[in-house]
Amino acid sequence: MFMDWSGWLSNPVMWPFAAFHLWMLVDAARRQEWVWFAFIFVFPIINDILYFFLVFRADRSSVSTGFELPGQHKRERIAELEKQIHLLDKAHHHLELADVRFQQGKFKQAEESYRRALEREPQDIDARAHYGQCLLRLNRAAEARPLLEAVCAEQPKHDYGYSLMALAEVRVALGDPDGAVAALEKVVAENSYARARVQLAELLAACGQTERALQLATEVVSEDKVAPEYQRRQEKPWVSRANRLKKIGRAHV
Repeated sequence: MFMDWSGWLSNPVMWPFAAFHLWMLVDAARRQEWVWFAFIFVFPIINDILYFFLVFRADRSSVSTGFELPGQHKRERIAELEKQIHLLDKAHHHLELADVRFQQGKFKQAEESYRRALEREPQDIDARAHYGQCLLRLNRAAEARPLLEAVCAEQPKHDYGYSLMALAEVRVALGDPDGAVAALEKVVAENSYARARVQLAELLAACGQTERALQLATEVVSEDKVAPEYQRRQEKPWVSRANRLKKIGRAHV
């Protein structure tokens, strides 16, 4: 049923609940989650709580949204890994725990676990690549570059192109846009990642290649409209950037 605002507002005890309801309602509108918006508006309280845990909190749980490593993490797995590390102290356990911390956006903790993994298996290509990505998120691009360049030289398709995308970001951070474009061109030639295409489009636009940049941005926006919901949620930051790029590109065409 619809919320009786007069009843709620006349009781100060209920004000926090009303504020929470409005918070979730506004957030759903901001994210353009119109189905959730309708449910929250028509059936408050229970849908406020469901939206908070299923959408709002899930989205906020990953600080590195848009820069994820392949795979997912679970809280229960953290406890299991910590127990296995205590008992066995294996490199692959440290690596998996580091990846979980990376996904959570806890990059300093991830860095420590990556270093422990590499102390035990110095040539592990996944550990080197992910450690490089972690250093990049810690704004230590100069340290990340040799790690990622070595990985991409050994396996150009490592992590399905994620390592090449990270290398491109490193090169941008170190003032090498041409090197970044070269890396991203390899990624988009074999993958349809919104992240890679948008980053490439932004670099091309900065170099004056507006037409190609606009084409890439338009592709990302068009494909998002027919993508599965989980993919749309994952790539939402990049689609937003593609939309902004389209507006700027059209103004200069």
